[in-house]
Amino acid sequence: NEENDKASFVMGFLTNQAVDAADLLKQEGINPIVVDVHTLRPLDVESIASILQRTRAAVTVEDHNIIGGLGSAIAEVSSEEMPAHLVRIGLRGVYPESGLPDPLLDKYHIGVVDIVDAAKRAIARKIR
Repeated sequence: NEENDKASFVMGFLTNQAVDAADLLKQEGINPIVVDVHTLRPLDVESIASILQRTRAAVTVEDHNIIGGLGSAIAEVSSEEMPAHLVRIGLRGVYPESGLPDPLLDKYHIGVVDIVDAAKRAIARKIR
């Protein structure tokens, strides 16, 4: 079913990682939609609700704490406008260390593999 193989990536700064994750998912027959949300205020609620309606599953990807950020904003849109299964990728109550980007993204579970896994979890919740 085409509807069951879709998830949207809604992200702030990790565009390359989201695109790489989308490419890996496409190789597995999953058709993600990558959306760059460049501002939280104003938030384009109408467009996000439309995307959530098409996919019914979303992953937010942030390179900072997930509390009060993009994931929270998308969760609000989802709860008020268009229910969708949401998995938030980002820092969870830690202060990150400095270093090279890719190893740090993997260490804090924000890397490409983590995004792919999150998309599969969101889709699996939708299909249940």
